[in-house]
Amino acid sequence: MAENGEARAIGIDLGTTYSCAAVWKHGHVEIIPNDRGNRTTPSYVAFTRTERLVGNAAKDQVALNPTNTVFDAKRLIGRKFSDPMVTSDMKLWPFKVIPHPNIDKPMIEVSYKGEKRQFSAEEISSMVLSKMKDVAEAYLGSSVKNVVITVPAYFNDSQRRATKDAGNIAGLNVVRIINEPTAAAIAYGLDKGGSVAKNVLIFDLGGGTFDVCVATIEADIVEVRVTAGDAHLGGQDFNNRMVNHFVQEFKRINDVDISGNRRALRRLRAACERAKRILSSASETTLDIDSLFEGIDLFSTITRVEFEKLNMDLFRKCIKQVEKCLCDAKMDKSNVDEVVLVGGSTRIPKMQQMLKDLFDGKELCKTINPDEAVAYGAAVLAAKLSGEGNEKVESVVLMDVTPFSLGIRGVEGQMEVLIPKNTPIPTTSEEIFTTCADNQTSVEIKVYEGEKTTIRGNNLLGKFELKGIPPAPRGIPGINVCFDIDADGIMNVSAEDMATGVKNEITIDYKGRLSQEEIRKMMQGLEKERKAEAKNGLKKYMYNMFKAIEYDKIAAKLTADDMKTINDALMSTIQWLVSNKSAEADDFKHKMKELERVYNPIITKIYEED
Repeated sequence: MAENGEARAIGIDLGTTYSCAAVWKHGHVEIIPNDRGNRTTPSYVAFTRTERLVGNAAKDQVALNPTNTVFDAKRLIGRKFSDPMVTSDMKLWPFKVIPHPNIDKPMIEVSYKGEKRQFSAEEISSMVLSKMKDVAEAYLGSSVKNVVITVPAYFNDSQRRATKDAGNIAGLNVVRIINEPTAAAIAYGLDKGGSVAKNVLIFDLGGGTFDVCVATIEADIVEVRVTAGDAHLGGQDFNNRMVNHFVQEFKRINDVDISGNRRALRRLRAACERAKRILSSASETTLDIDSLFEGIDLFSTITRVEFEKLNMDLFRKCIKQVEKCLCDAKMDKSNVDEVVLVGGSTRIPKMQQMLKDLFDGKELCKTINPDEAVAYGAAVLAAKLSGEGNEKVESVVLMDVTPFSLGIRGVEGQMEVLIPKNTPIPTTSEEIFTTCADNQTSVEIKVYEGEKTTIRGNNLLGKFELKGIPPAPRGIPGINVCFDIDADGIMNVSAEDMATGVKNEITIDYKGRLSQEEIRKMMQGLEKERKAEAKNGLKKYMYNMFKAIEYDKIAAKLTADDMKTINDALMSTIQWLVSNKSAEADDFKHKMKELERVYNPIITKIYEED
């Protein structure tokens, strides 16, 4: 068990719009509040002329600095610049996305401290993860190193690897990548599971992704049977529909097109997000934005019915995935014991009603917090893997599945599946293949994921060549191809000529993946930023202390001993800053805590006397 002062393991739900961290402590899971006291933190990063902001501080200033405030990094991570999804999203973001000069990879361009800078989605995500790490360390009073990070079940191999890279850049040891609905199933199982086996459908609709899974939960055993979903469907898409609606309305009424104005769109998007939330409890709401564009105000209303019409096709898309999940599980809806809602977008009344209708009026389970369930489950797994949990945690058994069929290109371009979709992981599968031409001395192994019978339409994960095959008539050589998927859902593929033992292998990659050297440099860069932020935070706190004791009303109430105590602490800290120019971020934070322990009791006593 980790005690105070020792490194702790935490779970992080790295969300498209909001992130959440949790830890197993005092025999239960605790959701970790951030520096504002909020239990979730916006997945926003802002760049200004003087500093970098993450979380609430970044989101607070987005309307004033839209082109340099980055969000939705999860929708870019592990994707190619040429991906149609990226092309579509770029039109809606106020920040700029450009292609990497050498590879098919999106890069986010911002102005930071007066310079043009480009960041990958992994770097932006690492900044959010680093913020969650800092929040957890401040809450726990100890360092955090090991972490379980959640991803959508329908994240592909490159997206999973890129998420793991983001964790490494943030200085975290990612002990496991776990699917979000699986984490929610753990949370449900620990909270509501009993000795009788239950078939539970997890409906996870968040800000940017949608997953559904069917799991059988019995006592401490969580067995995921099938998954389905869409890695690009969520609350942001519902917001986009509203934004487009009001852009068209503004154009119709005022004959002005605001679609090219990033600041106007950002303000409109924020108003639409607020309206969406209000419509979950009200039948109608008003959008009132002063001087939205060229001095023209926007004043309009939208009803819940209108909102539902704008998004009905997306709601139906969610329901179709539920039906697909049940079909893949070979399960009738009457056999589902519980339908559990996870993710903020499940608060939408129409989505709940459609889901309830699908299950013939069955009441939906709303007893676990939809914003926190995923982080909760991740924290349980983190405690189990690090040995920090109690007997209940240690006895949790998790069985997950792979979301896609995996295979190689066959002779005629068909998909030769080695690992079918929904195969329990970790898993290994081997199959013997041969050459298709006489005297062939090498073969190219192309690895795909997808459900099409041919490779056309499936996703190419990677390729490699096996050389050194002895010349022979076609069909004679035996080539053993082996697929191995680990507990994170990440795959390695090898091929071996059975006659000679010649072997080659590949850790499935996509060309946009960061190298270890790039990750190392990004880690150094992020640590440099953390150091600068911690140092500036300490200096700002010292400045505020100086100003406070110079303020007549406070100075008059300070005793001579208190004044001396504060001045001695400040002078000592100034001397420490001069003598420790190479100090790290954690050193500055520790020094600030020392000052707080001196200053806060004195100033609190003064205010209590008023």
